Amino acid sequence: MITKKSKDAARVKRHIRLRANLAGTSERPRLAVYRSNKNIAAQIIDDDKQITLVAASSNEKGNRIAEGGNIKGAALVGEAIAKRALEAGITEVVFDRGGYLYHGRVKALADAARQAGLKF
Repeated sequence: MITKKSKDAARVKRHIRLRANLAGTSERPRLAVYRSNKNIAAQIIDDDKQITLVAASSNEKGNRIAEGGNIKGAALVGEAIAKRALEAGITEVVFDRGGYLYHGRVKALADAARQAGLKF
């Protein structure tokens, strides 16, 4: 029987495999995506300094996106993260899909960030 626990454990294993070959630097930080059933979030992380440079979420205080659990909401978060990254002087990132398959909301977030000016 497939349970939420086993699905999440499989995602974490995929994420660990991805992260073995993927790291954000000061020149090219990592754009990490987290997806839940109701919301989606993205962070730009400098793994050398171990700090989050920029973050955006569909569940932010004062900027809550009602459609956080669908493709439209993911695209809005992608635009927001790209806009904040460009304001912070970040133009190139490494995309970390977080163990999620690259389709649906994750793909929508990535495409929106690219269209807004981020390069990856």
